[in-house]
Amino acid sequence: MSVPAAYLGVILIWSTTPLAIQWSGADGHYLFGLMARMAIGLFVTLGLLSIMGRVIPRHKSALWSYMVAGCGLFIAMSSTYWGAQHIPSGLISVIFGLSPVLTALMSTFWLNEKRLSIVRMFAIMISLSGLGIIFLFNQSQDSIALYGIAALLFAVTVHSASSVWIKRINNSAIPLSPLALNGGSLLVAAPLFAVSWLLLGDSVPAVFDERVLWAIIYLGVIGSALGFVLYYYILHHLSATVISMITLVTPVIALWLGSTFNNETLGSNALIGTGTIMMGLLLFQLDRVWHPKQKVLQYDSQ
Repeated sequence: MSVPAAYLGVILIWSTTPLAIQWSGADGHYLFGLMARMAIGLFVTLGLLSIMGRVIPRHKSALWSYMVAGCGLFIAMSSTYWGAQHIPSGLISVIFGLSPVLTALMSTFWLNEKRLSIVRMFAIMISLSGLGIIFLFNQSQDSIALYGIAALLFAVTVHSASSVWIKRINNSAIPLSPLALNGGSLLVAAPLFAVSWLLLGDSVPAVFDERVLWAIIYLGVIGSALGFVLYYYILHHLSATVISMITLVTPVIALWLGSTFNNETLGSNALIGTGTIMMGLLLFQLDRVWHPKQKVLQYDSQ
């Protein structure tokens, strides 16, 4: 497989996922869309493992990794899908762009990795101030939108924490292949999504809108299966510095897609806050270029 093609594929998948999440939850059936996405992703992942003649490891550290990844996936995606119903899709990508920042911060304390430089700490402060602008100066005073932003921030925090936890488990164990980890985590998460869908009473849509149906299929096959594999493929072939640039490109594309195909508009406060967050992320990633030996974990988003 061509590395540039895989790199471009990851950018496209991460950029289109937020809009697809909104479309898949149209008509208020976001729990069904989420459950269906994970079921499709699990089916595709297990099918790939079978075709490749691989099995999902079942040693103790592997089982712990599946549990942590699966529960993290359930909490983060549930929060993401709920929040996605109340905010523009482009903003989802912007907030998830904070994942490398939160992961680096948690790794410093949890994995005893090298302390963050002054430049990176300053970059984190800039990004957080961007969030503050979005929260505190919401001109529309739309409390539901603020709750949606809070839900996305909670989701990316859980996602980053589970990623660091998995890294801590695997530091002293046999490394798991990305496909096996994805399959194991989906085996844990898929039943949780099904139970939440049943308990919370979200019905199956009487009539499937074509856009909703294709969004669910796209997220299950491309977002939950192919995107994961492509990401770890480029992680094996490219430097972390090059890969980290993805989080700077995808929010811009996602904002354009939301504006073009979903008629989304951002208020001035959201635009200023988004720009501030992106400035912080840019400074954070540039410091990696200036200090290439400093390691920061990178994990999939959305």
